[in-house]
Amino acid sequence: MQFWANFFKGIAISISQIVPGVSGGTIAMILGIYDKLIHAVNNIVKDFKNQYRILLEVGLGAIIGIFLFSNMVKKLLDNYPIPLGYFFIGVILGGAPLMYKKATEKQRSKRGIIFLILGIIAVMLMSGNYKSNSELITSLTIVNFIWLFIGGFIIAIALILPGISGSFMLLILGLYNTVINSITEFNIPILIPIVLGGLVGTIATAKAIDKLLNKFPNETYMIILGFILGSIVEVFPGFNGLESIVGIILGIIGFLFIYFISKNE
Repeated sequence: MQFWANFFKGIAISISQIVPGVSGGTIAMILGIYDKLIHAVNNIVKDFKNQYRILLEVGLGAIIGIFLFSNMVKKLLDNYPIPLGYFFIGVILGGAPLMYKKATEKQRSKRGIIFLILGIIAVMLMSGNYKSNSELITSLTIVNFIWLFIGGFIIAIALILPGISGSFMLLILGLYNTVINSITEFNIPILIPIVLGGLVGTIATAKAIDKLLNKFPNETYMIILGFILGSIVEVFPGFNGLESIVGIILGIIGFLFIYFISKNE
């Protein structure tokens, strides 16, 4: 039963990574497996027997989810960006109470509010109307390999760090269409440097976050909460009559669904 729970959580995380402005780390934290994943990544070598299982279960779900749903989600985003935007805002807000609970369960301080504000400002400064108009990378050169490796590294940072969207960062780098295209067409040569970059980025970022969570839990969780709340600016799709009304309804559904799930975590 635990296998399927983690498997479907992995699918949810992978789907969120496709949507610009939505962070896989945010969804992992909302679903209650963020801390477990960070711990497993950092202890996989010295405690393989007890840590590999959750990485395998979530990882399988994420891999299958990205290949099964990447094309479908992209089409939905192209055709129904406003309703989906509101839905994901509801999902993000639905998990915010859990984020705040984690940030304040050990201690509360006025300094934590400063970190919350800093997190919101940091993500808002990165927001903008970026469009990935660069040419698709379909063959490997040394330069392309390095650039795709960097893209994979950034995806990993966004997966580990809640509130930072990997897809949005790929848009800024001009790699979003290349990554989605390589996944949907199963272009192995293009995927190799992305995967390698993702592995290196995951290990490096997880170690840094784990140290911060252990030494400065209140400040770290508060700045993460700031990242998450600030990401709403990028996800917000604007207003457009009936689509916005439908979107608000979907947003409320998303909020209630995630709120009651995260409440039990």
